[in-house]
Amino acid sequence: MKLEQISLPVNNKLLVDYWSEEAPIHQFFDYQYNDEAFKERAKYLQNKAYDAKELTAVVRGYMTKFGITARAQEHLQELEAGALAVVGGQQAGVLTGPLYSVYKAITVILLAKEQREHLQKPVVPMFWIAGEDHDLEEINHTYTIADAQVKKRGYSERSRRKTMASTTKLNKEAMAQFVQTVFYDFGETAYTESLLQNVLAHLEKSETFTDFFTALMNDLFKNHGLLMIDAADPAFRAYERAYFMKIITHSETIARVVVAQEEKLAAAGYGTPIEASTHNANLFYVHDGERFLLEYKDGYFSNVLAHVKMTKDELMEVARNTPEKLSNNVVTRPLMQEMTLPVLAFVGGPGELAYWATLKDAFATLQLQMPIFAPRLNITLKTAQTDTLLVQHELSAVDVMMGGAAEHKEAFIASVQDEQATKQLVQMERTLLTQYEQLEAHLASEGLHLNKVMAKNKAYHVQQLNYVQQKIAQQVAEKHRVAIRQYDLLQAELLPNDGWQERAYNPYHYVNVYGDSLIDELLLLKLGINSHHNIISL
Repeated sequence: MKLEQISLPVNNKLLVDYWSEEAPIHQFFDYQYNDEAFKERAKYLQNKAYDAKELTAVVRGYMTKFGITARAQEHLQELEAGALAVVGGQQAGVLTGPLYSVYKAITVILLAKEQREHLQKPVVPMFWIAGEDHDLEEINHTYTIADAQVKKRGYSERSRRKTMASTTKLNKEAMAQFVQTVFYDFGETAYTESLLQNVLAHLEKSETFTDFFTALMNDLFKNHGLLMIDAADPAFRAYERAYFMKIITHSETIARVVVAQEEKLAAAGYGTPIEASTHNANLFYVHDGERFLLEYKDGYFSNVLAHVKMTKDELMEVARNTPEKLSNNVVTRPLMQEMTLPVLAFVGGPGELAYWATLKDAFATLQLQMPIFAPRLNITLKTAQTDTLLVQHELSAVDVMMGGAAEHKEAFIASVQDEQATKQLVQMERTLLTQYEQLEAHLASEGLHLNKVMAKNKAYHVQQLNYVQQKIAQQVAEKHRVAIRQYDLLQAELLPNDGWQERAYNPYHYVNVYGDSLIDELLLLKLGINSHHNIISL
């Protein structure tokens, strides 16, 4: 396994500026990302009171059914004794979702280990599973490569109801079919059979999307003690009871300051990532199993679709007595994390960085401090086959990631075309058109008016010549299909759907090639949290 760190053009202005010491983006955060910030944040957390015993009981209770390794048990004991945490999270995607979910967890683990050494105190890695999310269309599919083309593969079951990932029951037969289709696309390796059986075994023990996600993540990171918590876990909801009440109490102010902060963000040139409104309650209400976003207007928290309308006192009673009926949105999730977890740093992607940039005053409204934001690692994996093709076609991974494979493919196709046949067809068309002009002139001189017939006849013959040209091109392409397919494969591997690999494929795409030690060996590399893109040859 070989690591190469490179700089790639980034279109996200906010992320670029976050890594710049002097950029105006830093006014929207309590900390810049540097060593001194971690010391200050750790000192701040020493004076914060958390119910570490109850929190640990919730985490342990959730993880027990998935299996708690010795390393995870050590981290739980440290958490109960007052350890700090590096936190990251993601939705419960099938097969763990896109690679960036795993890269977030890797970043969390590496940063926790780094700060444990720097601060000389326990820092544990924790993954917040957004099991409360109800947009199942975002998590029910993955992408594979089949016949050198990117293919979208999805779980076939659909529901019109806005049920949460943590409460949506899986059709195990349909999910097993999905998994088998994905693995068929992977192709057979020495690892395929045992890997597939392992995934299916976890599926058999899972009842919901979140169960399946947690089981796979727990398996992939079994040697690293990654602690996991489900935002929708009823025990965690009960633990959050008082914190929901605090959010409800200050909901009007939170909405107002987020709107104001987003306006400042837009004025600084960073856009409006949330498109916040002063009527946003920034909480969801679970009604009849479905999740509905509340708004606050004229003294009521309401959602028309759910036929829900409550006063603040009534919603406070919901938080006090049935907190499982409430869940957070993009604004209140970070606030809830800060109130419930000893967050040293939060690991997130570019989208989350934009959301967090609107929240500084919302944290302050609840007398909280925004934790350090740590951008997740960006990684592209290269297989041995990909490396071979890059050498063969005199390309680098960066060339392909900048669109070079498509450009080289078009140049290659142009270079192998039958020029002589093309010239002859061009000459035939010119001769034909000349002869038509002569015939049309003759007919006109004789007073014959066949303009429409002649135009139609001429167009037909030109169309036939174009058809011959296309058939010749197809024959040439077929003759050179191996080389053309190789360009397609490079594009599919390194720039799928014209985007980063980490946003398309799930980790099993590469575990199937490298083996189940992939995660362990990635964590042995010297991956620094910085603005670089990491290209790793497997």
